[in-house]
Amino acid sequence: VQLQASGGGLVQAGGSLRLSCAASGRTFSSYAMGWFRQAPGKEREFVAAISWSGGSTYYADSVKGRFTISRDNAKNTVYLQMNSLKPEDTAVYYCAAGKMLGLKVYEYDYWGQGTEVTVSS
Repeated sequence: VQLQASGGGLVQAGGSLRLSCAASGRTFSSYAMGWFRQAPGKEREFVAAISWSGGSTYYADSVKGRFTISRDNAKNTVYLQMNSLKPEDTAVYYCAAGKMLGLKVYEYDYWGQGTEVTVSS
């Protein structure tokens, strides 16, 4: 599975962005998908995850109520809608695919190249 993330950019605090992650391959619908982020000087951290069917979702406490993960298996794409953005959301955002729905970096087998999100105060 090859993943291509897009949609990052510069936004003011309180604004919104929608990230997309397009996957290649016919097995996309069999993978759980996750979004992670990495701020400068920090470790990569979990943001959100969604099961292969879309029936289960998980969020980090720091984004719960502001971010929404969704997927369209017909389009081989997973999305991350980010609302009420804060300066602390500034990071490179990565999408990832794994066989199991998990919250840890090591639980994902395939990674996209990352898209940068900058939130100004």
